[in-house]
Amino acid sequence: MGEDKKLYLGLDVSTKTIGISLFEETGKLVLLTHVTPKIKLDDLSPMEILIKKVEVFESEFLEKYADSNIIKVIIEEPLLQSNNVNTVATLLRFNGMICRSVYETLNVVPEFISSYDARKYAFPELMSIRATDKEGKILSEKELKKKTPVLFGGYPKNVDKKLVIWEKVADREPQIVWLYDKHQNLKKENFDMTDSYAATLGFMRKNGLWN
Repeated sequence: MGEDKKLYLGLDVSTKTIGISLFEETGKLVLLTHVTPKIKLDDLSPMEILIKKVEVFESEFLEKYADSNIIKVIIEEPLLQSNNVNTVATLLRFNGMICRSVYETLNVVPEFISSYDARKYAFPELMSIRATDKEGKILSEKELKKKTPVLFGGYPKNVDKKLVIWEKVADREPQIVWLYDKHQNLKKENFDMTDSYAATLGFMRKNGLWN
């Protein structure tokens, strides 16, 4: 990979798997992958486990691409929907540790985008007026006129949103070989990868840098 070629890195960070996408500044996808740190517990404290997971991410990805002229890093903001305070705290802590690792290894200050904006701007066709109310009743024309487009508005409320994003990315990138389990079901790692893709594409489109 030529050092003169500027690259943009997208990350979807969770404590289990880090989705990774790497693009040329033209918007051409260079790499779509993930790191899933496997840590032997050995009576480690929760903080030690997080530190070792960061170390795995550094050795398996960051250090390998430290000289690849990555000039921009986009991270999807963590979703803080859990009622478990410890889960939220752990996710925020790990996200901060990854940010510092990115800065120290690549000398790039990460930028952030929410999951909502990532999907909205990456795939604007997902914005649509929902034609039914909470009970599933079809809205009248008068009622529809008062509504504004929402993300996944054209889909059933119980739609698997991560699967929809995967489908969008798969359509854009037919060359990608996806990961399947022994039952030929998509592995969860695919969704971390496509979330990182949407974060990068959404951020760049939101800021008017890509079409």
